[in-house]
Amino acid sequence: MNIAAVFNALLVSILAAVLWKHVRLREHASTLEEELALSRQAREAPRETIDYQAALRSLLEEGTRMVCTGRTHTDRVCRFQGLCYSVEAEEFLFLHSNASVMLPSLGPRRFQPALLDLSSVEDHNTQYFNFVELPASALRALPPPLFVPEVALITNRFNPDNLMHIFHDDLLPIFYTMRQFPGLDREARLVFMEGWGPGLHFDLYRLLSPKVPLVREQLKSLGSLLCFPQAYVGLSKVTTWYQYGFVQPQGPKANILVSGNEIRQFTRFFAERLNVSGSEGRGPAGEEYIVLFSRTLNRLILNEAELLLALAQEFQMKTVTVSLEDYAFADVVRLVSNASMLVSMHGAQLITSLFLPRGAVVVELFPYAVNPDHYTPYKTLAGLPHMDLQYVAWQNTKQENTVTYPDRPWDQGGIVHLDRTEQERILQSREVPRHLCCRNPEWLFRIYQDTKVDIPSLLQAIRGAVKAGLGLGKHKWASSLYPSKVRGARCQASVQGATEARLSVSWQTPWNLKFVKVKEVKYEVWIQEQGENAYMPYILTHQNHTFAENIKPFTTYLVWIRCIFSKNLLGPFADVLVCST
Repeated sequence: MNIAAVFNALLVSILAAVLWKHVRLREHASTLEEELALSRQAREAPRETIDYQAALRSLLEEGTRMVCTGRTHTDRVCRFQGLCYSVEAEEFLFLHSNASVMLPSLGPRRFQPALLDLSSVEDHNTQYFNFVELPASALRALPPPLFVPEVALITNRFNPDNLMHIFHDDLLPIFYTMRQFPGLDREARLVFMEGWGPGLHFDLYRLLSPKVPLVREQLKSLGSLLCFPQAYVGLSKVTTWYQYGFVQPQGPKANILVSGNEIRQFTRFFAERLNVSGSEGRGPAGEEYIVLFSRTLNRLILNEAELLLALAQEFQMKTVTVSLEDYAFADVVRLVSNASMLVSMHGAQLITSLFLPRGAVVVELFPYAVNPDHYTPYKTLAGLPHMDLQYVAWQNTKQENTVTYPDRPWDQGGIVHLDRTEQERILQSREVPRHLCCRNPEWLFRIYQDTKVDIPSLLQAIRGAVKAGLGLGKHKWASSLYPSKVRGARCQASVQGATEARLSVSWQTPWNLKFVKVKEVKYEVWIQEQGENAYMPYILTHQNHTFAENIKPFTTYLVWIRCIFSKNLLGPFADVLVCST
Protein backbone atom coordinates (compact mmCIF):
# COMPACT_ATOMS: atom_id res chain seq x y z
CA MET A 1 0.00 0.00 0.00
CA ASN A 2 1.31 3.47 -0.89
CA ILE A 3 2.31 5.24 2.35
CA ALA A 4 1.95 8.69 0.78
CA ALA A 5 -1.60 7.87 -0.28
CA VAL A 6 -2.43 6.76 3.27
CA PHE A 7 -1.10 10.01 4.75
CA ASN A 8 -2.98 12.05 2.16
CA ALA A 9 -6.18 10.21 3.02
CA LEU A 10 -5.62 10.84 6.74
CA LEU A 11 -4.97 14.53 6.08
CA VAL A 12 -8.15 14.84 4.07
CA SER A 13 -10.11 13.10 6.86
CA ILE A 14 -8.69 15.44 9.50
CA LEU A 15 -9.46 18.55 7.45
CA ALA A 16 -12.98 17.28 6.78
CA ALA A 17 -13.51 16.69 10.49
CA VAL A 18 -12.33 20.19 11.39
CA LEU A 19 -14.51 21.77 8.73
CA TRP A 20 -17.52 19.72 9.82
CA LYS A 21 -17.14 20.72 13.47
CA HIS A 22 -16.89 24.36 12.35
CA VAL A 23 -20.12 23.93 10.36
CA ARG A 24 -21.84 22.33 13.37
CA LEU A 25 -20.86 25.26 15.59
CA ARG A 26 -22.15 27.74 13.01
CA GLU A 27 -25.42 25.82 12.73
CA HIS A 28 -25.78 25.73 16.51
CA ALA A 29 -25.21 29.48 16.73
CA SER A 30 -27.79 30.01 13.99
CA THR A 31 -30.31 27.89 15.93
CA LEU A 32 -29.80 29.94 19.08
CA GLU A 33 -30.24 33.18 17.13
CA GLU A 34 -33.51 31.88 15.70
CA GLU A 35 -34.74 30.93 19.17
CA LEU A 36 -33.88 34.38 20.53
CA ALA A 37 -35.71 35.98 17.62
CA LEU A 38 -38.72 33.80 18.39
CA SER A 39 -38.60 34.91 22.02
CA ARG A 40 -38.47 38.59 21.01
CA GLN A 41 -41.39 38.17 18.62
CA ALA A 42 -43.45 36.44 21.29
CA ARG A 43 -42.75 39.26 23.80
CA GLU A 44 -43.28 42.12 21.43
CA ALA A 45 -46.36 41.01 19.49
CA PRO A 46 -48.51 38.52 21.41
CA ARG A 47 -51.70 40.24 20.31
CA GLU A 48 -50.85 39.82 16.64
CA THR A 49 -50.98 36.02 16.85
CA ILE A 50 -53.97 35.57 19.16
CA ASP A 51 -57.01 37.62 20.23
CA TYR A 52 -55.53 38.58 23.56
CA GLN A 53 -58.64 40.00 25.23
CA ALA A 54 -60.79 37.07 24.15
CA ALA A 55 -58.21 34.58 25.41
CA LEU A 56 -57.92 36.39 28.73
CA ARG A 57 -61.70 36.54 29.16
CA SER A 58 -62.03 32.84 28.34
CA LEU A 59 -59.36 31.96 30.89
CA LEU A 60 -61.08 34.02 33.63
CA GLU A 61 -64.53 32.62 32.89
CA GLU A 62 -63.77 29.03 31.97
CA GLY A 63 -60.52 28.38 33.83
CA THR A 64 -58.53 25.27 33.02
CA ARG A 65 -60.05 22.11 31.54
CA MET A 66 -58.27 18.75 31.58
CA VAL A 67 -59.22 15.37 30.10
CA CYS A 68 -56.72 12.49 30.26
CA THR A 69 -56.31 9.06 28.72
CA GLY A 70 -54.82 6.17 30.68
CA ARG A 71 -55.63 4.62 34.05
CA THR A 72 -52.34 5.28 35.87
CA HIS A 73 -49.65 7.95 35.85
CA THR A 74 -47.35 5.69 33.80
CA ASP A 75 -49.70 5.48 30.79
CA ARG A 76 -51.48 8.83 31.05
CA VAL A 77 -51.45 11.67 28.50
CA CYS A 78 -53.60 14.73 29.24
CA ARG A 79 -55.18 17.38 27.05
CA PHE A 80 -55.44 20.82 28.65
CA GLN A 81 -57.25 23.98 27.72
CA GLY A 82 -56.06 27.03 29.59
CA LEU A 83 -53.02 25.49 31.30
CA CYS A 84 -50.61 28.15 32.58
CA TYR A 85 -46.98 28.17 33.72
CA SER A 86 -45.48 30.50 36.30
CA VAL A 87 -41.87 31.20 35.35
CA GLU A 88 -41.07 32.59 38.80
CA ALA A 89 -42.55 29.66 40.73
CA GLU A 90 -41.53 27.13 38.05
CA GLU A 91 -44.94 25.52 38.44
CA PHE A 92 -47.83 24.75 36.13
CA LEU A 93 -51.13 26.27 37.21
CA PHE A 94 -54.64 24.81 37.06
CA LEU A 95 -57.11 27.69 37.29
CA HIS A 96 -60.47 26.72 38.79
CA SER A 97 -63.74 28.29 37.69
CA ASN A 98 -67.32 27.06 37.58
CA ALA A 99 -66.62 25.75 34.06
CA SER A 100 -63.42 23.85 34.90
CA VAL A 101 -63.15 20.15 34.13
CA MET A 102 -60.66 17.73 35.68
CA LEU A 103 -60.84 14.14 34.46
CA PRO A 104 -59.73 12.02 36.13
CA SER A 105 -60.62 13.76 39.40
CA LEU A 106 -58.05 12.06 41.59
CA GLY A 107 -58.01 14.24 44.69
CA PRO A 108 -54.93 13.47 46.82
CA ARG A 109 -54.16 10.43 44.64
CA ARG A 110 -52.76 12.91 42.14
CA PHE A 111 -49.66 13.07 44.35
CA GLN A 112 -49.20 9.29 44.64
CA PRO A 113 -46.75 9.81 43.07
CA ALA A 114 -47.86 12.16 40.24
CA LEU A 115 -50.51 12.89 37.66
CA LEU A 116 -48.31 11.56 34.84
CA ASP A 117 -44.80 10.93 33.54
CA LEU A 118 -43.44 13.76 31.41
CA SER A 119 -40.94 11.37 29.81
CA SER A 120 -41.48 8.05 28.06
CA VAL A 121 -39.21 6.48 30.70
CA GLU A 122 -41.64 4.80 33.04
CA ASP A 123 -42.12 5.96 36.64
CA HIS A 124 -38.83 7.86 37.01
CA ASN A 125 -39.06 10.25 39.96
CA THR A 126 -37.29 13.07 38.10
CA GLN A 127 -39.88 12.99 35.31
CA TYR A 128 -43.15 13.53 37.17
CA PHE A 129 -45.72 16.18 36.22
CA ASN A 130 -48.18 17.94 38.51
CA PHE A 131 -49.72 21.38 38.87
CA VAL A 132 -50.67 23.94 41.50
CA GLU A 133 -54.38 24.77 41.84
CA LEU A 134 -55.60 28.38 42.01
CA PRO A 135 -58.97 30.10 41.60
CA ALA A 136 -59.23 31.70 38.17
CA SER A 137 -59.75 35.04 39.95
CA ALA A 138 -56.08 34.87 41.04
CA LEU A 139 -55.22 35.88 37.47
CA ARG A 140 -55.98 39.47 38.44
CA ALA A 141 -53.11 39.44 40.93
CA LEU A 142 -50.65 37.68 38.62
CA PRO A 143 -48.54 39.23 35.86
CA PRO A 144 -50.36 39.65 32.53
CA PRO A 145 -50.21 36.28 30.76
CA LEU A 146 -48.58 35.67 27.42
CA PHE A 147 -50.62 33.20 25.37
CA VAL A 148 -48.76 30.63 23.26
CA PRO A 149 -50.77 30.59 20.02
CA GLU A 150 -49.89 27.08 18.77
CA VAL A 151 -51.04 23.77 20.15
CA ALA A 152 -48.24 22.67 22.48
CA LEU A 153 -46.87 19.25 23.36
CA ILE A 154 -45.27 19.60 26.80
CA THR A 155 -42.83 16.87 27.72
CA ASN A 156 -39.33 16.04 28.94
CA ARG A 157 -36.33 14.84 27.00
CA PHE A 158 -34.73 12.09 29.08
CA ASN A 159 -31.08 12.45 28.08
CA PRO A 160 -30.59 14.66 25.01
CA ASP A 161 -26.80 14.19 25.07
CA ASN A 162 -27.10 10.50 24.15
CA LEU A 163 -28.29 9.42 20.71
CA MET A 164 -29.83 6.15 21.94
CA HIS A 165 -31.94 8.02 24.49
CA ILE A 166 -32.85 10.70 21.95
CA PHE A 167 -34.38 8.19 19.53
CA HIS A 168 -35.77 5.60 21.93
CA ASP A 169 -37.03 7.91 24.70
CA ASP A 170 -37.88 11.11 22.82
CA LEU A 171 -38.17 11.13 19.04
CA LEU A 172 -40.12 7.91 18.51
CA PRO A 173 -42.56 8.59 21.39
CA ILE A 174 -43.07 12.21 20.29
CA PHE A 175 -43.65 11.13 16.68
CA TYR A 176 -46.38 8.66 17.62
CA THR A 177 -47.92 10.81 20.36
CA MET A 178 -48.42 13.54 17.75
CA ARG A 179 -50.21 11.00 15.56
CA GLN A 180 -52.29 9.54 18.36
CA PHE A 181 -54.22 12.75 19.10
CA PRO A 182 -56.03 14.57 16.26
CA GLY A 183 -55.54 17.92 17.99
CA LEU A 184 -51.75 17.53 17.86
CA ASP A 185 -51.09 18.39 14.24
CA ARG A 186 -47.65 18.27 12.71
CA GLU A 187 -47.10 21.97 13.42
CA ALA A 188 -47.42 21.69 17.19
CA ARG A 189 -44.92 23.54 19.37
CA LEU A 190 -42.73 21.16 21.40
CA VAL A 191 -41.99 22.47 24.90
CA PHE A 192 -39.26 20.64 26.85
CA MET A 193 -39.44 21.12 30.61
CA GLU A 194 -36.60 18.92 31.96
CA GLY A 195 -34.13 21.81 32.22
CA TRP A 196 -31.47 20.80 29.69
CA GLY A 197 -30.20 23.35 27.20
CA PRO A 198 -30.83 22.78 23.48
CA GLY A 199 -27.75 20.54 23.11
CA LEU A 200 -25.76 19.37 20.11
CA HIS A 201 -28.60 17.18 18.75
CA PHE A 202 -31.34 19.80 18.96
CA ASP A 203 -31.66 19.82 15.18
CA LEU A 204 -33.04 16.25 15.34
CA TYR A 205 -35.98 17.42 17.47
CA ARG A 206 -36.61 20.25 15.03
CA LEU A 207 -37.37 17.70 12.31
CA LEU A 208 -40.61 16.74 14.06
CA SER A 209 -42.32 20.11 13.55
CA PRO A 210 -41.64 23.31 11.59
CA LYS A 211 -42.07 25.20 14.90
CA VAL A 212 -38.79 25.63 16.78
CA PRO A 213 -39.04 23.72 20.09
CA LEU A 214 -38.76 25.65 23.34
CA VAL A 215 -36.70 24.60 26.34
CA ARG A 216 -37.53 25.62 29.90
CA GLU A 217 -34.76 28.22 30.20
CA GLN A 218 -36.10 30.08 27.15
CA LEU A 219 -39.53 30.49 28.74
CA LYS A 220 -38.07 33.16 31.04
CA SER A 221 -37.49 35.43 28.08
CA LEU A 222 -41.13 35.15 26.99
CA GLY A 223 -42.80 36.48 30.12
CA SER A 224 -43.57 35.82 33.78
CA LEU A 225 -46.79 33.91 33.12
CA LEU A 226 -47.31 31.74 30.03
CA CYS A 227 -50.69 30.24 29.18
CA PHE A 228 -51.44 27.50 26.67
CA PRO A 229 -54.97 27.67 25.23
CA GLN A 230 -54.39 24.13 23.86
CA ALA A 231 -51.74 21.78 25.24
CA TYR A 232 -51.05 18.07 25.52
CA VAL A 233 -48.86 16.89 28.38
CA GLY A 234 -46.95 13.60 28.54
CA LEU A 235 -45.82 10.99 26.03
CA SER A 236 -47.12 7.67 24.80
CA LYS A 237 -44.85 4.78 25.82
CA VAL A 238 -46.18 2.39 23.20
CA THR A 239 -43.02 2.54 21.04
CA THR A 240 -40.41 1.90 23.76
CA TRP A 241 -38.82 -1.55 23.96
CA TYR A 242 -36.15 -1.24 26.69
CA GLN A 243 -35.86 -0.38 30.38
CA TYR A 244 -32.58 0.97 31.76
CA GLY A 245 -32.32 -0.80 35.09
CA PHE A 246 -33.60 1.69 37.67
CA VAL A 247 -35.62 -0.92 39.57
CA GLN A 248 -34.24 -4.19 38.18
CA PRO A 249 -31.20 -4.85 35.95
CA GLN A 250 -31.63 -3.41 32.48
CA GLY A 251 -33.27 -5.44 29.74
CA PRO A 252 -36.19 -5.61 27.29
CA LYS A 253 -39.53 -4.33 28.56
CA ALA A 254 -41.84 -7.05 29.78
CA ASN A 255 -44.62 -6.10 27.36
CA ILE A 256 -43.23 -4.75 24.09
CA LEU A 257 -46.00 -3.29 21.91
CA VAL A 258 -44.04 -1.90 18.95
CA SER A 259 -42.95 -3.78 15.83
CA GLY A 260 -40.50 -3.10 13.05
CA ASN A 261 -43.35 -1.84 10.86
CA GLU A 262 -43.87 1.18 13.13
CA ILE A 263 -40.12 1.72 13.49
CA ARG A 264 -39.70 1.79 9.72
CA GLN A 265 -42.61 4.20 9.26
CA PHE A 266 -40.79 6.54 11.62
CA THR A 267 -37.41 6.13 9.90
CA ARG A 268 -38.95 6.81 6.49
CA PHE A 269 -40.38 10.07 7.82
CA PHE A 270 -37.07 10.96 9.43
CA ALA A 271 -34.99 10.11 6.37
CA GLU A 272 -37.28 12.28 4.21
CA ARG A 273 -36.83 15.19 6.62
CA LEU A 274 -33.06 14.68 6.41
CA ASN A 275 -33.33 14.51 2.60
CA VAL A 276 -31.92 10.98 2.66
CA SER A 277 -33.20 8.15 0.49
CA GLY A 278 -32.37 4.48 0.88
CA SER A 279 -31.65 2.13 -1.98
CA GLU A 280 -32.38 -1.31 -0.53
CA GLY A 281 -28.95 -2.27 0.74
CA ARG A 282 -26.95 -0.85 -2.14
CA GLY A 283 -24.48 1.98 -2.28
CA PRO A 284 -24.57 4.85 -4.79
CA ALA A 285 -22.94 2.68 -7.46
CA GLY A 286 -25.09 -0.33 -6.63
CA GLU A 287 -22.44 -2.18 -4.62
CA GLU A 288 -22.96 -3.76 -1.22
CA TYR A 289 -20.78 -2.50 1.63
CA ILE A 290 -20.10 -2.74 5.35
CA VAL A 291 -20.15 0.24 7.73
CA LEU A 292 -17.82 0.26 10.75
CA PHE A 293 -18.50 2.83 13.47
CA SER A 294 -15.31 4.46 14.69
CA ARG A 295 -15.26 5.94 18.21
CA THR A 296 -12.80 8.76 18.82
CA LEU A 297 -12.73 9.30 22.61
CA ASN A 298 -13.16 5.98 24.42
CA ARG A 299 -14.14 2.34 23.89
CA LEU A 300 -11.80 2.35 20.91
CA ILE A 301 -11.10 -0.50 18.49
CA LEU A 302 -7.30 -0.57 18.65
CA ASN A 303 -6.81 -2.55 15.44
CA GLU A 304 -9.49 -0.80 13.40
CA ALA A 305 -7.56 -0.72 10.09
CA GLU A 306 -6.79 -4.44 10.34
CA LEU A 307 -10.44 -5.18 11.10
CA LEU A 308 -11.63 -3.18 8.08
CA LEU A 309 -9.33 -5.15 5.79
CA ALA A 310 -10.39 -8.50 7.26
CA LEU A 311 -14.12 -7.70 6.85
CA ALA A 312 -13.55 -6.63 3.25
CA GLN A 313 -11.66 -9.81 2.43
CA GLU A 314 -14.08 -12.13 4.26
CA PHE A 315 -17.27 -10.77 2.71
CA GLN A 316 -15.85 -9.50 -0.57
CA MET A 317 -17.34 -6.05 -0.28
CA LYS A 318 -16.28 -2.50 0.39
CA THR A 319 -15.85 -1.36 4.01
CA VAL A 320 -16.27 2.24 5.16
CA THR A 321 -15.84 3.93 8.53
CA VAL A 322 -18.12 6.58 9.98
CA SER A 323 -18.24 8.48 13.28
CA LEU A 324 -20.80 10.69 14.94
CA GLU A 325 -18.14 13.27 15.75
CA ASP A 326 -16.88 13.77 12.20
CA TYR A 327 -19.94 13.19 10.00
CA ALA A 328 -23.17 15.08 9.56
CA PHE A 329 -25.99 12.96 10.94
CA ALA A 330 -27.72 12.97 7.55
CA ASP A 331 -24.58 11.45 6.04
CA VAL A 332 -24.49 8.79 8.77
CA VAL A 333 -28.11 7.88 8.02
CA ARG A 334 -27.41 7.84 4.28
CA LEU A 335 -24.53 5.39 4.74
CA VAL A 336 -26.33 3.15 7.23
CA SER A 337 -29.61 3.02 5.31
CA ASN A 338 -27.82 1.47 2.33
CA ALA A 339 -25.43 -0.84 4.20
CA SER A 340 -25.44 -4.63 4.24
CA MET A 341 -23.72 -4.81 7.64
CA LEU A 342 -23.15 -2.42 10.54
CA VAL A 343 -20.26 -3.16 12.92
CA SER A 344 -19.74 -1.18 16.13
CA MET A 345 -18.62 -1.33 19.72
CA HIS A 346 -21.53 -1.24 22.16
CA GLY A 347 -22.70 2.35 22.40
CA ALA A 348 -25.35 4.92 21.54
CA GLN A 349 -24.27 5.09 17.89
CA LEU A 350 -25.83 1.64 17.34
CA ILE A 351 -29.30 3.20 17.53
CA THR A 352 -28.68 4.12 13.88
CA SER A 353 -29.42 0.45 13.13
CA LEU A 354 -33.01 1.73 13.04
CA PHE A 355 -32.18 2.89 9.53
CA LEU A 356 -30.64 -0.36 8.22
CA PRO A 357 -32.46 -1.99 5.30
CA ARG A 358 -34.26 -5.29 5.81
CA GLY A 359 -31.89 -8.25 5.73
CA ALA A 360 -28.89 -6.30 7.00
CA VAL A 361 -26.64 -7.55 9.80
CA VAL A 362 -25.92 -5.75 13.09
CA VAL A 363 -22.62 -6.75 14.71
CA GLU A 364 -22.20 -5.45 18.26
CA LEU A 365 -18.78 -5.69 19.92
CA PHE A 366 -18.42 -5.85 23.72
CA PRO A 367 -15.27 -5.14 25.78
CA TYR A 368 -13.67 -7.64 28.14
CA ALA A 369 -15.85 -8.80 31.09
CA VAL A 370 -19.01 -7.17 29.66
CA ASN A 371 -21.54 -9.94 29.07
CA PRO A 372 -23.56 -9.27 25.87
CA ASP A 373 -26.59 -11.04 27.36
CA HIS A 374 -26.87 -8.36 30.06
CA TYR A 375 -27.00 -5.31 27.75
CA THR A 376 -29.40 -5.85 24.87
CA PRO A 377 -31.10 -2.65 23.62
CA TYR A 378 -29.88 -3.20 20.06
CA LYS A 379 -30.36 -6.97 20.08
CA THR A 380 -33.94 -6.34 21.21
CA LEU A 381 -34.42 -3.75 18.46
CA ALA A 382 -33.05 -6.08 15.77
CA GLY A 383 -35.33 -8.87 17.00
CA LEU A 384 -38.58 -6.90 16.97
CA PRO A 385 -41.23 -8.54 14.76
CA HIS A 386 -40.88 -7.35 11.15
CA MET A 387 -37.65 -5.44 11.85
CA ASP A 388 -35.97 -8.18 9.77
CA LEU A 389 -32.41 -7.60 10.92
CA GLN A 390 -29.82 -10.26 11.73
CA TYR A 391 -27.95 -9.70 14.98
CA VAL A 392 -24.48 -10.86 16.05
CA ALA A 393 -22.84 -10.21 19.43
CA TRP A 394 -19.09 -10.62 19.98
CA GLN A 395 -17.28 -10.27 23.31
CA ASN A 396 -13.56 -9.84 23.93
CA THR A 397 -12.61 -12.79 26.13
CA LYS A 398 -8.86 -12.11 26.18
CA GLN A 399 -7.75 -9.82 29.00
CA GLU A 400 -4.45 -9.15 27.23
CA ASN A 401 -6.43 -7.57 24.37
CA THR A 402 -7.85 -4.80 26.53
CA VAL A 403 -6.53 -1.43 27.73
CA THR A 404 -8.04 -0.04 30.94
CA TYR A 405 -7.97 3.46 32.42
CA PRO A 406 -8.21 3.22 36.23
CA ASP A 407 -6.84 6.75 36.72
CA ARG A 408 -9.62 8.52 34.83
CA PRO A 409 -12.50 10.31 36.60
CA TRP A 410 -15.18 7.95 37.95
CA ASP A 411 -17.70 8.84 35.21
CA GLN A 412 -15.15 7.83 32.56
CA GLY A 413 -14.41 4.48 34.16
CA GLY A 414 -11.80 5.42 36.72
CA ILE A 415 -11.61 3.42 39.97
CA VAL A 416 -8.80 5.12 41.95
CA HIS A 417 -11.41 6.80 44.17
CA LEU A 418 -12.36 3.35 45.53
CA ASP A 419 -10.55 1.61 48.38
CA ARG A 420 -7.70 -0.71 47.39
CA THR A 421 -9.62 -3.89 48.15
CA GLU A 422 -12.48 -2.89 45.83
CA GLN A 423 -10.04 -1.80 43.11
CA GLU A 424 -8.30 -5.16 43.27
CA ARG A 425 -11.60 -7.05 43.16
CA ILE A 426 -12.66 -5.17 40.02
CA LEU A 427 -9.30 -5.73 38.34
CA GLN A 428 -9.51 -9.48 39.01
CA SER A 429 -13.18 -9.85 38.02
CA ARG A 430 -13.92 -11.65 34.77
CA GLU A 431 -17.52 -10.49 34.38
CA VAL A 432 -19.44 -7.43 35.50
CA PRO A 433 -22.27 -8.70 37.74
CA ARG A 434 -25.84 -7.72 36.96
CA HIS A 435 -26.44 -4.27 38.42
CA LEU A 436 -28.81 -1.33 38.58
CA CYS A 437 -28.36 1.96 36.74
CA CYS A 438 -26.37 4.13 36.70
CA ARG A 439 -23.12 4.52 38.67
CA ASN A 440 -21.84 1.00 39.16
CA PRO A 441 -18.03 1.47 39.17
CA GLU A 442 -17.21 -1.97 37.77
CA TRP A 443 -19.56 -1.45 34.82
CA LEU A 444 -18.08 1.98 34.07
CA PHE A 445 -14.52 0.68 34.38
CA ARG A 446 -15.11 -2.14 31.92
CA ILE A 447 -17.36 -0.37 29.41
CA TYR A 448 -14.80 2.40 28.85
CA GLN A 449 -11.97 -0.03 28.00
CA ASP A 450 -10.29 0.00 24.59
CA THR A 451 -10.23 -3.31 22.75
CA LYS A 452 -8.02 -5.10 20.30
CA VAL A 453 -10.52 -7.23 18.41
CA ASP A 454 -9.60 -10.89 17.94
CA ILE A 455 -10.48 -10.97 14.27
CA PRO A 456 -10.65 -14.76 13.68
CA SER A 457 -13.15 -15.21 16.56
CA LEU A 458 -15.24 -12.26 15.35
CA LEU A 459 -15.44 -13.58 11.78
CA GLN A 460 -16.38 -17.01 13.13
CA ALA A 461 -19.19 -15.44 15.21
CA ILE A 462 -20.52 -13.59 12.17
CA ARG A 463 -20.38 -16.71 9.99
CA GLY A 464 -22.19 -18.70 12.64
CA ALA A 465 -25.02 -16.22 13.07
CA VAL A 466 -25.64 -14.95 9.54
CA LYS A 467 -28.01 -17.49 8.07
CA ALA A 468 -28.46 -16.60 4.45
CA GLY A 469 -25.72 -14.28 3.31
CA LEU A 470 -25.78 -10.50 3.25
CA GLY A 471 -27.93 -7.95 1.53
CA LEU A 472 -31.64 -7.53 1.08
CA GLY A 473 -31.69 -9.21 -2.31
CA LYS A 474 -30.71 -12.53 -0.72
CA HIS A 475 -33.58 -12.54 1.77
CA LYS A 476 -37.23 -13.32 1.20
CA TRP A 477 -39.19 -12.31 4.24
CA ALA A 478 -42.31 -14.33 5.00
CA SER A 479 -45.76 -12.83 5.16
CA SER A 480 -46.78 -11.87 8.68
CA LEU A 481 -50.50 -11.27 8.22
CA TYR A 482 -52.79 -13.00 10.67
CA PRO A 483 -55.73 -15.23 9.70
CA SER A 484 -59.30 -14.12 10.22
CA LYS A 485 -61.90 -16.36 11.91
CA VAL A 486 -62.81 -19.67 10.31
CA ARG A 487 -66.30 -19.60 8.79
CA GLY A 488 -69.34 -21.84 8.78
CA ALA A 489 -68.30 -24.00 11.70
CA ARG A 490 -70.76 -26.76 12.58
CA CYS A 491 -70.84 -30.04 14.43
CA GLN A 492 -72.74 -33.32 14.22
CA ALA A 493 -72.86 -36.05 16.86
CA SER A 494 -73.61 -39.74 16.75
CA VAL A 495 -73.99 -42.29 19.54
CA GLN A 496 -72.69 -45.84 18.94
CA GLY A 497 -73.68 -47.32 22.27
CA ALA A 498 -74.00 -46.72 25.98
CA THR A 499 -70.32 -45.74 26.29
CA GLU A 500 -69.28 -44.71 22.80
CA ALA A 501 -69.99 -41.55 20.78
CA ARG A 502 -68.49 -39.49 17.99
CA LEU A 503 -68.34 -35.78 17.31
CA SER A 504 -67.84 -34.57 13.72
CA VAL A 505 -66.73 -30.95 13.34
CA SER A 506 -66.25 -29.04 10.07
CA TRP A 507 -65.54 -25.44 9.02
CA GLN A 508 -64.53 -23.28 6.08
CA THR A 509 -61.21 -21.46 5.60
CA PRO A 510 -60.72 -17.87 6.84
CA TRP A 511 -61.96 -15.46 4.20
CA ASN A 512 -58.65 -13.55 4.02
CA LEU A 513 -56.67 -16.70 3.12
CA LYS A 514 -57.21 -16.14 -0.59
CA PHE A 515 -55.47 -12.75 -0.34
CA VAL A 516 -52.42 -13.94 1.62
CA LYS A 517 -49.53 -16.06 0.42
CA VAL A 518 -49.02 -18.64 3.16
CA LYS A 519 -46.91 -21.79 2.93
CA GLU A 520 -48.52 -23.62 5.82
CA VAL A 521 -52.10 -23.50 7.14
CA LYS A 522 -53.23 -25.45 10.21
CA TYR A 523 -56.20 -25.40 12.54
CA GLU A 524 -56.40 -25.60 16.29
CA VAL A 525 -59.49 -27.18 17.85
CA TRP A 526 -60.34 -27.13 21.55
CA ILE A 527 -63.04 -29.47 22.90
CA GLN A 528 -64.31 -28.97 26.43
CA GLU A 529 -67.01 -30.88 28.27
CA GLN A 530 -69.57 -28.38 29.52
CA GLY A 531 -69.08 -27.66 33.19
CA GLU A 532 -65.45 -28.86 33.22
CA ASN A 533 -62.29 -26.72 33.36
CA ALA A 534 -59.98 -28.92 31.27
CA TYR A 535 -60.10 -29.10 27.48
CA MET A 536 -58.63 -31.32 24.77
CA PRO A 537 -56.52 -29.45 22.15
CA TYR A 538 -55.90 -30.73 18.62
CA ILE A 539 -53.81 -29.43 15.71
CA LEU A 540 -55.23 -30.40 12.30
CA THR A 541 -54.28 -29.78 8.68
CA HIS A 542 -57.77 -30.28 7.21
CA GLN A 543 -61.16 -28.62 7.72
CA ASN A 544 -63.17 -31.49 9.11
CA HIS A 545 -62.54 -34.20 11.62
CA THR A 546 -64.46 -36.83 13.58
CA PHE A 547 -63.43 -37.07 17.23
CA ALA A 548 -64.04 -40.32 19.09
CA GLU A 549 -61.42 -40.39 21.83
CA ASN A 550 -62.82 -39.19 25.19
CA ILE A 551 -66.18 -38.34 23.62
CA LYS A 552 -69.05 -39.58 25.80
CA PRO A 553 -72.68 -40.12 24.81
CA PHE A 554 -75.45 -37.84 26.08
CA THR A 555 -72.96 -35.07 26.88
CA THR A 556 -72.72 -31.43 25.82
CA TYR A 557 -69.37 -30.19 24.47
CA LEU A 558 -68.05 -26.68 23.74
CA VAL A 559 -65.85 -26.46 20.64
CA TRP A 560 -63.49 -23.61 19.69
CA ILE A 561 -61.68 -23.44 16.32
CA ARG A 562 -59.03 -21.08 14.99
CA CYS A 563 -56.60 -20.93 12.08
CA ILE A 564 -52.79 -20.78 12.27
CA PHE A 565 -50.63 -19.35 9.46
CA SER A 566 -46.97 -20.35 9.15
CA LYS A 567 -46.74 -22.16 12.52
CA ASN A 568 -46.97 -19.14 14.81
CA LEU A 569 -49.49 -16.63 13.43
CA LEU A 570 -52.58 -17.51 15.45
CA GLY A 571 -55.93 -16.09 14.41
CA PRO A 572 -58.96 -15.45 16.63
CA PHE A 573 -61.24 -18.25 17.74
CA ALA A 574 -64.56 -18.47 15.95
CA ASP A 575 -67.74 -18.28 18.02
CA VAL A 576 -68.05 -21.29 20.30
CA LEU A 577 -69.97 -24.30 19.01
CA VAL A 578 -72.31 -26.07 21.44
CA CYS A 579 -72.54 -29.73 20.46
CA SER A 580 -74.55 -32.46 22.20
CA THR A 581 -74.02 -36.17 21.64
